[in-house]
Amino acid sequence: MWWSRVGYRALGALCLGAALAAPGAMAAAPAASDVGKVLAAPRDSGLPADWDRKGVFIEILVRAYQDSDGDGIGDLNGVTQRLDYLKSLGVSGIWLMPISASQDHDHGYAPLNYRAIEPEYGTLADFDRLVAEAHKRGIGVILDYVINHSAAEHPLFQHAADDAASPYRDWYVFSDTEQKGWTTYGGDPWRQNGASWYYGAFDVIMPDWNLRNPAVVDFHLDNLCFWLNRGVDGFRFDAVGVLYENGPLEWDNQPENHALMKRAQDLLDAYGKRYMVCEAASDPAAFSAADSCGSAFAFGLQKYLIKSVQMGRVTSDLLYLLRTMPVARMATILSSHDYYAGSRPFKQFGGDEARYKLAAATLLTLPGRPFIYYGEEIGLVHSQPVDYQDQSIRGPMSWSGEANAGFTTAQASFRPLVENWRSHNVAAQQDRPDSLLNAYRALIALRNAHPALQTGSFEVISRDDDPVFAFVREADGERLLVLINYAARDAEVALPEGVQASAWSAIYPAGSTQRFGGTTAAAKHVKLAPMSVAVFSAAR
Repeated sequence: MWWSRVGYRALGALCLGAALAAPGAMAAAPAASDVGKVLAAPRDSGLPADWDRKGVFIEILVRAYQDSDGDGIGDLNGVTQRLDYLKSLGVSGIWLMPISASQDHDHGYAPLNYRAIEPEYGTLADFDRLVAEAHKRGIGVILDYVINHSAAEHPLFQHAADDAASPYRDWYVFSDTEQKGWTTYGGDPWRQNGASWYYGAFDVIMPDWNLRNPAVVDFHLDNLCFWLNRGVDGFRFDAVGVLYENGPLEWDNQPENHALMKRAQDLLDAYGKRYMVCEAASDPAAFSAADSCGSAFAFGLQKYLIKSVQMGRVTSDLLYLLRTMPVARMATILSSHDYYAGSRPFKQFGGDEARYKLAAATLLTLPGRPFIYYGEEIGLVHSQPVDYQDQSIRGPMSWSGEANAGFTTAQASFRPLVENWRSHNVAAQQDRPDSLLNAYRALIALRNAHPALQTGSFEVISRDDDPVFAFVREADGERLLVLINYAARDAEVALPEGVQASAWSAIYPAGSTQRFGGTTAAAKHVKLAPMSVAVFSAAR
């Protein structure tokens, strides 16, 4: 059968070089400049050894962030222009959604060439400058990498689809007979191609690679090395739950997926100071294991975090996930570029910025590596979708209340502006102490200043349905008590057992004089205002 297993070669070198299916194969195929051996050439970024573990990441769609050349489309130079803003926000890492040349010319998840920049975004020289300037500011850059599939217009797939005898036929998943009983994200994943069929879990323009072919695995390792050699600090791997298929009902989260991602992790570890995180929506905890990706997005957590804030109490679902998920080694979010993860928080909270700030405070004080989605820090809301729903949460960034929100000097941007761009933009919030932007800055600064919030232990004090989410973080001789009152009324919280009230002092919000009152155990309480946050510090 087409899904028979092929063993992996041992990782004898960092970058193995794509093993061509037959001598002279490339001569028979259209030019594919992302195929070929890449020798490892590690270089030091200048970033701290633990840059990825202690900071906050921001996810950026280059197309939607900043247009530097007036064509209505965001580009790499536009991101470079905004690095000082990102530095002022306090982030230490940037995740760039796909920047490779793509067939879709929008989201980028249909790669045409893994070693070329999307022409609308600029050049490799522009990318190199972005990475260098980011590193000067202590900010790492990770790239979205699409390992599951290519574009249907990729030269190798074109060659394979046109000729059943192509040396690249086995680089993709073809069948000479129609397969029945399959249903994936794209419905029936089998797409007819003349007298044969090919497998594309997501879309007809996204044929899956045959990752059982060692040459295909080498192809990807070489492409990773191409970017690592340019100074990239890691990768976000797309759709790792669907890399291998073992039958109509066994196409999600197969054991082989973990083995392949461990190879990628070993490669990054050999380069040093690199970070990788995986998208595995249906089983994120398993992909966070050391023998898999090592880190994955904690999908589901954001849903119950936001639900708790909306309901004004700590839900049992939130506490259950925090008890059962290995959150400390996972990436946490409120939202992302995929609508399945939820709409923009501003929309979910119906414009209620007080509750929005509680969600941000929760995200940025919990364990894990927090990722914020571009514009989340200013309350960016939805754009009018052009073709599909995901586009509505990928609208242009709002920099000002001027024409086209300061995103472009063109007459129009590539996509309609978001609905609230006139009120929710960086310029409007920059100098307002109570703005969302300055709340995010203060919370990120708090996290950056305290190792206990970055990598410290985590002990929940709250019980189901408590109005206050209370927990203790501890590291390097410091204990922090985080109190977040989700309720629209005053609430009281008692100190943990065995801790003296006099030992605790308020460190957030800035300038707070709030203290625990009393000297007896019964009196060790603090009153919290409705929908407020307080963080206390004490030496261990």
